[in-house]
Parts: sequence; C-alpha cells; structure tokens
Amino acid sequence: MQTEQPFHIVLIEPEIPPNTGNIGRLCAATGTYLHLVGKLGFSLDDKHLKRAGLDYWPEVKLKRWDSLEQLMAQFPNERFWYASKKAARSYTQVAFAPGDFLVFGKETLGLPEELLQQQADRTLRIPIFSPAVRSLNLANSAAILLYEALRQTGRLE
Repeated sequence: MQTEQPFHIVLIEPEIPPNTGNIGRLCAATGTYLHLVGKLGFSLDDKHLKRAGLDYWPEVKLKRWDSLEQLMAQFPNERFWYASKKAARSYTQVAFAPGDFLVFGKETLGLPEELLQQQADRTLRIPIFSPAVRSLNLANSAAILLYEALRQTGRLE
C-alpha cells in the first residue's frame, strides 16, 4: 500500500499500442497514475494495448486529457519533468519528489520543440552512448525515469 503521493506518467499523443500497454502495466505495478494526452494513435480497446498490459488494466489509474495545458491546469502546484534526447541535463542530476509528473512525447517525434524551449530547466535526457542509436523505446524510458524517482524517494526499500 502506497502511503506517499504517487508519481504520474504523462504520454502525449502516444502512437504504438504495446508501448502504452507496457507503461500501463508499469503504472499498475508501482501505483503510478497514467495520463494520456491528446490524440492517440490507437483505440483504448486495441488488442495489442490490452495484450501488453495483460489483465492489469483494472489496476491502472488512467486519466484522459485533451491537452497538456488542461492537465497542467488541474495540477498547478506540481512539478512536471520533460523527457527528451535534446535535453542538456541527465535525469540523474535532478532530485525527484513524490507527486512529480514525468512527461513523454510521441514515439516518432518526441515532445514539441516549443514546449522543450519553454521548459528548458525541466527537461531531462537519458544518456545514449552510441551515435547510431537515435532514441530509446518509450516504455523503457518511462521505466528508467520512474524507477529512479522511486529510488530517490525511498520507495524501493
């Protein structure tokens, strides 16, 4: 039973159902809220989404939002962190706090450039050591950031 304020994973316009399904399972396992923002590249009834999330979907704390602005207006006092390969700062260089929102963009484009510029002090990257690799899988990226946040806040003890 989680006693502290939960973390939140935000997916903006996700396109690949198995990624969202895997992230849904991750959220169910950790008591993390999953926020889906904007136009989805699939239906929430998609069989691939359901297969990746297995029978854990009833355990997922899922919220749908028309826009990121709408979501942020509901949580004006919370911190939002934006994952991007373009960020200058590594995710290991910040101190996460309970209730933080971890925001990820769509698989093919990432987060909008304008948003990254506006939120430059809140953007984080996961280091990639090979120039041949453009990006990490969305579900893997969400797991990396979430488990670091859980570690830092003592929830893995």
